Amino acid sequence: MCGISGFYSRQRITKDTLTLMNDTMIHRGPDDSGVEIYEAPGGYTVGLAQRRLSILDLSPLGHQPMHSADGCISVVYNGEIYNYRELKEELSDYSFCSNCDTEVILAAYLKWGISCVEKFNGMFAICIYDRRSADLYLIRDRIGKKPLYYELEGENLIFASELKPIMARPGFSGKIRLELLPRYLFQQYINAPDSIFEHVYKLEPGSILKFKEGKSTVWKYWDVKTVYHKMQESPVTDYEQGKEELKALLNKAVASRMIADVPLGTFLSGGYDSSLTTAIAQKHSPEPVKTFSIGFNDERYNEAKYAREIAEYLGTDHTELYIGEKEMLDLVESIPEFYDEPFADSSQIPTMLVSKLAKSRVTVALSGDGGDEFFCGYNLYENVRKAQKLDTLGGMIHGICNLPVLRQSKVEERLPFKVRVIAGNRVKEAKTQFTSNNYMNLAEKMTLGEGKTCYYASESSYQVENWQIRRMLLDMDTYLPGDILCKVDRASMKYSLEARCPILDKDVMEYSFRLSHDLKYRNGIKKYILKEIAFDYIPKQMLERPKKGFSVPLDDWLHGPLKEQLLAVSDSAYLRRQGLFQPDFVKKLIENYLQTGDGGPSTGANYSRLIWSFFVFQQWYYGYCSNLS
Repeated sequence: MCGISGFYSRQRITKDTLTLMNDTMIHRGPDDSGVEIYEAPGGYTVGLAQRRLSILDLSPLGHQPMHSADGCISVVYNGEIYNYRELKEELSDYSFCSNCDTEVILAAYLKWGISCVEKFNGMFAICIYDRRSADLYLIRDRIGKKPLYYELEGENLIFASELKPIMARPGFSGKIRLELLPRYLFQQYINAPDSIFEHVYKLEPGSILKFKEGKSTVWKYWDVKTVYHKMQESPVTDYEQGKEELKALLNKAVASRMIADVPLGTFLSGGYDSSLTTAIAQKHSPEPVKTFSIGFNDERYNEAKYAREIAEYLGTDHTELYIGEKEMLDLVESIPEFYDEPFADSSQIPTMLVSKLAKSRVTVALSGDGGDEFFCGYNLYENVRKAQKLDTLGGMIHGICNLPVLRQSKVEERLPFKVRVIAGNRVKEAKTQFTSNNYMNLAEKMTLGEGKTCYYASESSYQVENWQIRRMLLDMDTYLPGDILCKVDRASMKYSLEARCPILDKDVMEYSFRLSHDLKYRNGIKKYILKEIAFDYIPKQMLERPKKGFSVPLDDWLHGPLKEQLLAVSDSAYLRRQGLFQPDFVKKLIENYLQTGDGGPSTGANYSRLIWSFFVFQQWYYGYCSNLS
């Protein structure tokens, strides 16, 4: 696990400058660093840099940039190739010097070219520079576990694991993309390929970028939609077959992620996914697995007691820490430092705290991420199923309410909230993204700029009639990499902790696409087959309970200890100087929120999530953009 950065540029970036850029990510790799610059054709230079967190082969032989034996290929790399041992056997004609997976990437590229990435099973962000052709490749793993940003500025390419090195390069403009702000306020994150800045992008999951002498090409080697339809050509409909084969794949995925030359443990929340991951890890470990959970003094959010019961049942070496409001609030100011793009999923705070706890004893932690998206686990998916059944009726209600005789009376706005949402869900390209139109309109009205929208248009491309499946595919393309995996990556790397996700193993993901949907959602039971596998390891009564998740009391914070800060950043004079938000509208919205606890006396809905997104953006802006302007 590391952080990488570099460039392919005619702009002269010195080794000292690249070192400064690279060292902005020292938290991602405190154990070692490497910075090198090479001459390239056409007046270009190539710079490669890495900060290393040593996980495999802790010796200097794992140092990066790493070069092939003949010196023609160089690589910097962040992540883990879990099947590197198997690949090493296929590459036996290469003279390996180390026992790390980085060298396997070099050997694989020499043998198979850029198509070698199709053989990698892991999480990775890779840069390969080929001196023979002067081609530079950027590669991101299939589901986007590891981040990779790049800037195309004129004929120059700058890249990094985080935005910090790019922002630190000489001459960086930092112009904010106004049209993305409504979607950020609504979704709480910015999804690939976009970034908050003009000319700066995230390489999309499953993608390769090729750059040479000012010209770039991007293509997909793995795509959620394409792979889903391909796997559906050989469906698995039999429950026993599905359970047996999925269970075997999960065991293999967990076992491969337990290979490390440093201490390893698991996050254990007490939910199905983390409990199943921990149970399998315990099965494959010769000693008690180290497990970590945090508890909240507020019982509304506390799941630590359930995690402790499961840890005791499995016989793990369990560590838990109870935290209060002060510990969480203390981390609020550090959000922009480690999430160096606006990011407002408030569960980032407890995720940082459990990562800090785990780092006190281990360097690698397994997590249960991915189970909800791939196996139909979110409550939202139940709502989506109901919405599809009621869609025709909703269309009829919408049509009646918009008859000329009724439209002026705004009858639709006076319908009960749930009826209003179904009736208003008329955007054909976004049928599974229904919400309160008022909430979405507020996000759009808060900002300046044209062409504003909160929807993802990609939903219409999935060509799936079942809305549950369609929404799951959309979440795999957006929410999972853009929010969940980003949250875990930044929270864990803040403390130089590597997080590994067995459920997001390539073979597990692809097999899940083969499973008949009724093996995932059966008789109202979400994540059915995954739960049945979990019951083979842990008694059913210990797992069957309502899910609480990592929640924080946003409403209490924004009306209490953060109120003065919120008022300061929503002051209309400040907003006019900033030039991003509608000053009078935002000021009034937040005044109403603070007075009534919601978006205004007539809305009947709580807007703490939207206000929190705005507050986090302003924290980020103050931390970064005030220095750029």
